[in-house]
Amino acid sequence: MSAVFELRFLSIDIARRLERRSNIQSPDLPKSRAMIAEYLPQILLALSIQTVGVLSPGPSVMLILGVATARGRGPALMTAFGISCGSIVLAGSVVLGIAILLAEIAHAMTVMRILGGLYLLWLAYKAFSRAVNPPPLEVQAVARKSAVQTAFGGFLLQVTNPKAIAFWLAIAAVGGVGHAPAPVIVLFVLLAWLNSFVGHVAYALLLSAAPVRSLLVRFRSWVEGALGLFFVFAGYKLLTSSNR
Repeated sequence: MSAVFELRFLSIDIARRLERRSNIQSPDLPKSRAMIAEYLPQILLALSIQTVGVLSPGPSVMLILGVATARGRGPALMTAFGISCGSIVLAGSVVLGIAILLAEIAHAMTVMRILGGLYLLWLAYKAFSRAVNPPPLEVQAVARKSAVQTAFGGFLLQVTNPKAIAFWLAIAAVGGVGHAPAPVIVLFVLLAWLNSFVGHVAYALLLSAAPVRSLLVRFRSWVEGALGLFFVFAGYKLLTSSNR
């Protein structure tokens, strides 16, 4: 929590400096710029917390790793795009207060935990299957899954991702932009999407790079087995955790 508060004070300081600079350059700020300046500390704080979540490896990065290993760069990028679209839902839930509401309703959080845990266990089953009997990596063998299906897989993981939900609950706890004007809310959601998109695309490009992918393919059974163990652990922890 101390890191969150440090990020909060840092974002407020940056926002105040930018606002003072804007006031020096133009005493009469346009109304839209004044609105953004008013909510800039909350936006910067939220994006800072989100960036920490994106950069710390979790289920979404593990999914990109599995897709990059088995199917290559294109599907990995589509998975990253789907994950970033899932961030729109999470950002919107913070804006609308749904995240706090879900945290207070035990039954709703139980449903979310069960759905997320079962999906993680399903991913573990798929990973173990590929570890025992690795399918061929030729383009013909992986072209059956469309780009939409690939992106939807990333989207579904993100909206049930316990790590991502925890970070967005932290954002909601320290203050969101739910009472901001519509232009500020739209800007916040777009920035959250862009932040997630850039971070996960960077992971997709790194993990699908030729040297990295050749290494992953060489030890593919071990990689898939490790992914399976990770998803089993994450799914077990999610299904057995209690609402607090």
